[in-house]
Amino acid sequence: MANIIEITDYSDPQLDCYARLTEAQLRNRLEPEKGIFIAESPKVILRALDAGYEPLSLLMERKKIDGPAREVVARCGDIPLYTADRAVLEGLTGYEVTRGVLCAMRRPVLPTVEELCANARRVAVLEGIVDSTNVGAIFRSAAALHMDAVLVTPTCCDPLYRRAARVSMGTVFQIPWTRIGDDPSQWPQPGLSRLNALGFKTVAMALSDTALSIEDPRLRQEGKLAIVLGTEGDGLSDHTIAACDYTVCIPMSHGVDSLNVAAASAVAFWELRAR
Repeated sequence: MANIIEITDYSDPQLDCYARLTEAQLRNRLEPEKGIFIAESPKVILRALDAGYEPLSLLMERKKIDGPAREVVARCGDIPLYTADRAVLEGLTGYEVTRGVLCAMRRPVLPTVEELCANARRVAVLEGIVDSTNVGAIFRSAAALHMDAVLVTPTCCDPLYRRAARVSMGTVFQIPWTRIGDDPSQWPQPGLSRLNALGFKTVAMALSDTALSIEDPRLRQEGKLAIVLGTEGDGLSDHTIAACDYTVCIPMSHGVDSLNVAAASAVAFWELRAR
């Protein structure tokens, strides 16, 4: 049974993870084994629990305890459950608490690229995508549209950021992922070479006069593909495009030059899925 604690003191250090630490501080780069993240909404929290993530504490509206969050509370055991009315929670966190429920969870130890890709045929690679909404949407598409794993480069938004996980509808906990490189000097090389060594042909999704159409049959015939998507606005770096095995684009009509990266990812994942 949860240890229900009524919030009476905003300065309680046990509330720091919800009120005073940034998401980058929560991630705790210096000691990742101690890092945490915040999952938001009952559905997202339950998917994290299904995937084996460890809950550390809960923060929720009082009325949610025996309502929409009942299953979350039951599955989290006797961890601290901090509670108050919605106005108090929003004053504490500084933002509207979606569905009135937050959960602080332990960060997982990520697998290596080689471990993650051992049995994969299609992987998505996110280069420097900084918008958490786009990252969450891409993860949702990757999970739904037959990607086996997702790799994020060192400059990409953290998939476990609160908004990214929420926009993904918790699919960030359902599809395997890891980082390809610990610092920017490791991408695009040696990252792309690591993928080639694992048997992947790399596909740069980019606008180019010499790009293949995404419908080109040669792409479907490849046994392993790594689909590389670039940051909002600028797209992939020239170095990445030059180092990839293929440059591929989605044919446009009506004078439209490109799609948002999240929309483009869904088209690419479906068209380039393993057959």
